[in-house]
Amino acid sequence: MAEPCGRKLVVEVCHAKNLMPKDGQGTASAYATVEFDGQKQRTKTKFRDLNPQWDERMEFPVHDAESMPSQMLEINLYNDKKNGKRGTYLGKVKIAGSAFAKSGSEGLLYYPLEKRSVFSQIRGELGLKVFYVDDDPPAAAAEAAPDPPAEKATEPEKPPEEAAPKPEEKEDKGEAEKPKEAEKKEEEKPAEAPPENSKAEEAPATAPPAATAEVEKQPIAQSEKPAQQPKERPENGKAAVNDLELRSLSSDRNRRSTYDLVDTMPFLYVRVVKSKCGDADSKSPAYAKLVIGTHAVKTKSQSDGKEWDQVFAFDKEGLNSTQLEVSVWIEEKKEGDQAAESCLGTVSFDLQEVPKRVPPDSPLAPQWYTLESEKSPPAAGNDVMLAAWFGTQADEAFQEAWQSDSGGLIPETRAKVYLAPKLWYLRLTVIQTQDLQLSEPKVKTPELYVKGQLGAQLFKTNRTTAGSLSSGSSNPTWNEDLVFVAAEPFEPFLVITVEDATHGRPVGQAKVHVPTVERRTDDCTEPKSKWFNLAGDESRPYTGRIHVRVCLEGGYHVLDEAAHLTSDVRASAKQLAKAPIGLLEVGVRGATNLLPVKTKDGTRGTTDAYVVAKYGIKWVRTRTILDRFNPRWNEQYTWDVYDPCTVLTIGVFDNGRYKRDDDGKPGKDLRIGKIRVRLSTLDANRVYINSYSLPVLLPGGAKKMGEIEIAIRFSCSSWLSLIQAYTTPMLPRMHYVRPLGPARQDMLRHTAMRLVTARLARSEPPLGQEVVQYVLDSDTHVWSMRRSKANWFRAVSCLSRVAMLGRWLDGIRTWAHPPTTVLMHVLLLAVVLCPHLILPTVFMYAFLILILRFRYRHRAVPNSMDPRLSHADMVGPDELDEEFDGFPTTRPSDVVRIRYDRLRALAGRAQTLLGDVAAQGERLEALFSWRDPRATGLFVAFCLAASLGFYVVPFKVFLLGSGFYYMRHPRFRGDMPSVPVNFFRRLPSLSDQML
Repeated sequence: MAEPCGRKLVVEVCHAKNLMPKDGQGTASAYATVEFDGQKQRTKTKFRDLNPQWDERMEFPVHDAESMPSQMLEINLYNDKKNGKRGTYLGKVKIAGSAFAKSGSEGLLYYPLEKRSVFSQIRGELGLKVFYVDDDPPAAAAEAAPDPPAEKATEPEKPPEEAAPKPEEKEDKGEAEKPKEAEKKEEEKPAEAPPENSKAEEAPATAPPAATAEVEKQPIAQSEKPAQQPKERPENGKAAVNDLELRSLSSDRNRRSTYDLVDTMPFLYVRVVKSKCGDADSKSPAYAKLVIGTHAVKTKSQSDGKEWDQVFAFDKEGLNSTQLEVSVWIEEKKEGDQAAESCLGTVSFDLQEVPKRVPPDSPLAPQWYTLESEKSPPAAGNDVMLAAWFGTQADEAFQEAWQSDSGGLIPETRAKVYLAPKLWYLRLTVIQTQDLQLSEPKVKTPELYVKGQLGAQLFKTNRTTAGSLSSGSSNPTWNEDLVFVAAEPFEPFLVITVEDATHGRPVGQAKVHVPTVERRTDDCTEPKSKWFNLAGDESRPYTGRIHVRVCLEGGYHVLDEAAHLTSDVRASAKQLAKAPIGLLEVGVRGATNLLPVKTKDGTRGTTDAYVVAKYGIKWVRTRTILDRFNPRWNEQYTWDVYDPCTVLTIGVFDNGRYKRDDDGKPGKDLRIGKIRVRLSTLDANRVYINSYSLPVLLPGGAKKMGEIEIAIRFSCSSWLSLIQAYTTPMLPRMHYVRPLGPARQDMLRHTAMRLVTARLARSEPPLGQEVVQYVLDSDTHVWSMRRSKANWFRAVSCLSRVAMLGRWLDGIRTWAHPPTTVLMHVLLLAVVLCPHLILPTVFMYAFLILILRFRYRHRAVPNSMDPRLSHADMVGPDELDEEFDGFPTTRPSDVVRIRYDRLRALAGRAQTLLGDVAAQGERLEALFSWRDPRATGLFVAFCLAASLGFYVVPFKVFLLGSGFYYMRHPRFRGDMPSVPVNFFRRLPSLSDQML
């Protein structure tokens, strides 16, 4: 007979906000009904309150814990009419059982109220706390109660106070019908029982699976108390589960695991805490040594009995032995400063006896183990405190542990999360100066300009010519804006300098404290302008004053990547922040068939690969897997999504920074490839697990460096917010009401890139400059023949649809397929005679075509980097060398001359094309400007005749006649160009006036 389920679901209905008035008086009297698994409960009614506060707790017993994730919790809100009839509907909330949190991890969540039908008028949010509690089954106390004699027989040394839990269990059974306050106390009592059964942790390895259900069992210590094993089964509540089988993190159906997009990676964890030496007078430094087959690692050396407290994580796939040996060594100094080491002893573990642990299980408690040695007897008192267990990458100790697959404790190979600095635009408006005192007062009309400097950024105003400054009759005025990019924490000062361009000398300078500058979020109010005194050198403490306006613009989003590749569009000011519309989860699973990018020991190729993912201001970096061509990371990260039309960028690199050269300088990380995923191409709440190729452009040509396996899920809680995002502007309001201009925006974008690169390079461990620049595509503005060809063919591909339509019309016009031409005559008659059907027919055709194409849409793999679209597979070696050349060029003059001639030839063709396009517009303009009197006279006569003709002939007749004339049979068509074409081509253009 199956054991009864001791789980119950707890729902706390806290309060609702901004409900829709339903009583006809601008308020509502709301109450909530909660339904789960055929059970229904109701809250009290809160009269005349659109923001009711209930704070009521409801409990529902769960009949089947395994089927709970597939069940649905439904909360409905109604307006109480107090007349016996069913209340007016206010909205509902549905929560899937898979989203229920476990007790202790719950939180207050606000759910938007959903409509019951399309025509329902619903608004507001409902605040809920939903979690489940696992109680001990009632049968546990009944089974454990008859066993006191056997327990006493097997535990004669057990203290008397350990019998206390049995009366408590009986009280729990008898008080099952008491109020909730008593139930809470009863739930706390079984939680105090495990410390009294701590000896049950010492069950032997050959015991049945029920005896090994406790995770905190130690692998070596033996126990002689098998009579306690039946008691452990009901206390653990998981008699049918063998915890020695490593459970997958993604199989937890009670809650969404933080590692459900990646595979489980088993690791052997060994935590070495400290040692105890039998010789109390020994204060020599000691360290522990761990050996598993060919793996050997040491702890740090500590003296005076200090703890090591180090955790070591060994990849289970890389283990080549089933025995773990832990030994403790003492470093002693002999005569002549010679160091000698002596072993205090060794303790061995059979890896098959090591327990398994998966969070949220509690950490494994370390225990003392006796060190065995041939030199010292067991009674010498040499012990070591440690704990060993099998876990996964989800273990809390993994991030800070020594990791075998990433080189140990090397900082440059560890997984890290980086946050890019928060960026602001700093606007400096230079108004005017007064009382300037030049070093050369004899100059009557000096040229002056103002220079602003923030860190490494330097911008200047235009030059202005003032009158005689010695008499003070003229004050130079600029009224120009200088825009800088400021990163938090800000640079301390903005330096404003007035310079005399005539003599190339500064007149004076002033400093503005940036952290105290006024911040604004819109253009409704202008910041206050201020006067600053200008100071020269020591001999000239006052050289005038300058009138400026300085503010930090929080209404803009500072672009640090290309606009078509942006991953964040939020404004800088916190006041303008919006709630996220979804969650992006990315699982970096692994890579396959990576090519070697460097040599190891000068004999063979190797790759030390890691992954960098960037979305918004959050950069993540996986750990580096050393010397593997098929690395498996299995790391998962999440981002909040504020706009669906954004791009996730993932790059793969070879780690060259963890090794130093002879001068102690770190190497550079090499590119392996990158991919981009646009979130708008993903279906919501769907998991994509795919492999993407990693093409990279090298000086020798494009090369596929391998494949990367990525799992992506874009979760959206509100479809209304997602659809609404498509109707809002892409960037904040200030970009449209006060735009910065394309040239200035592009310059500021590159400035922001340099700031982000510099800040991330100062992190520890640093994220290399070459990595950030590659992810941000900082070289897209540099000339590239390959990119120019790719963009040209992209434009041609877009215009090919128009050309295809032209060829189709020409086929109809020339009767290439007579039935089609006849049908077009019939369609022309229908359109002319029933013009009101034109737009409905066009949109119905578009609807049907799109619906038919929906079945054939590309759903399997989101599009990534396309070498063919980029023309990376059709580029010559000289064009590649030109693309990888720096700026300014470092190539010989002969090579530069050849490239310049090639660029001139390409620009000549573009110049001719632009001239032809301009000539067509000039011909049309000449027709109306009487530049050719005879041509314009003919056009005037035609206009007069056309006006009289259209007055007499109905417009429908004209459309029919024109259509039939255009589609006339080739027998009635000539081979020469038509009269209108000949007339237009004869019109004059301005090409004959060009030099």
